[in-house]
Amino acid sequence: MGRVTGGLATRRALLAAGLATPPAVQAQTLPTSWPASWPDRPVRIVVPYAPGGPTDILARTLAAALGEAWRQPVVVENRPGAGSAIGTEVVARAAPDGHTLLFAATAHVMNPALMPHLPFDAVRDFTAISNCAFHPMLLVVHPSTGITDLPGFVAAAKARPGGLTMGSAGVGNASHLAMALFASVTGIELTHVPFSGAAPAQAAVLSGQVQGGFFNSTVAVPQIRDGRLRGIATADARRWRELPDLPTLAELGYPGTEAGSWYGVLAPARLPPALTARLHADILAAMRRPAVRERVIAAGLDPLETGPAEFQAQLAAEVEKWGRVVKTAGIRPD
Repeated sequence: MGRVTGGLATRRALLAAGLATPPAVQAQTLPTSWPASWPDRPVRIVVPYAPGGPTDILARTLAAALGEAWRQPVVVENRPGAGSAIGTEVVARAAPDGHTLLFAATAHVMNPALMPHLPFDAVRDFTAISNCAFHPMLLVVHPSTGITDLPGFVAAAKARPGGLTMGSAGVGNASHLAMALFASVTGIELTHVPFSGAAPAQAAVLSGQVQGGFFNSTVAVPQIRDGRLRGIATADARRWRELPDLPTLAELGYPGTEAGSWYGVLAPARLPPALTARLHADILAAMRRPAVRERVIAAGLDPLETGPAEFQAQLAAEVEKWGRVVKTAGIRPD
């Protein structure tokens, strides 16, 4: 079984540019009557991360559009700390009345395995509303490795178990878990070199200090285009639109290795179904606005249209998936 030393099937509905929504989909749009007076006061969207990152930027873009639609202030409240657990707990304990929402990211489904004593359940304590955007992880190496494709990468790893060094943004980070998943599926051994964030990890690979890593497409694509990193494969079921010639891990013979970052809206558990439907419909309308859509794509993300039932199932499936990865790799947070 592969490992990393040192230290779902749910798919997005990609909105192609200029693609009109089919009438059948429009007909399924759920009621917008909850009640007519809602919201009758400001709505807050809790972002469990510091300002400036992709989660914060997307949340603020969405908040501005929703504020216009609802004619109420929609305030983004940054509550970083404890790997996103602090802000997430705020929402888990809030009243299920639609006035407190969480703008979550992939760490939401990875943290349960890494922090078994979380004061909330990542699935049962939340109502999934809408998964809004996504970008995949890309496997990259420094050109000095001489590795040019995935068969060469796997062969090099098998020839010298642990000989390939792989940087990540930290123990238990998405980049680390993507690496651990791939090692497990392929049966190879890689040496994990954790850093204190994505920027120093990327810098280490760019300098050749570390030989490779899994980085999200927003970070990796410019460096691949400039020739400073070599793209090996996309860790998604589909090729990434910005690198259409880069094959996926699945098409190269390694299905079940999908890894990426999503960004979506959750609410406290026990949200009334009619309010869940209203929120999803309004968020979908906001995300379809050309200015919002253009900003999401400009940020290097794909817009999504994942609804409540599918998103709730995705949360449960990914908690299970990443729990298996953490257990198999024996990952323990610092």
